Amino acid sequence: MTPQTAERVRELIGRRVSAEELRQSLQRPIGEDERQEILALVRWFTRRYPTGAVRLAYVRQAYARWQRKLPPNP
Repeated sequence: MTPQTAERVRELIGRRVSAEELRQSLQRPIGEDERQEILALVRWFTRRYPTGAVRLAYVRQAYARWQRKLPPNP
């Protein structure tokens, strides 16, 4: 990841979302293709990580990996 990309990701993650923007996003209907994709991902994830403990261990490892890849905050 380039420093510019990392900075852009930080900006997007840290930005404030207005109440109206959130409301619009939550009220948007989910299309059938998106719904099927989400359900397929949930099925894969729950097969790959079948218990809460295993899922939590995965998330901790993934978070640590993501943190190592980000350049230091200026």
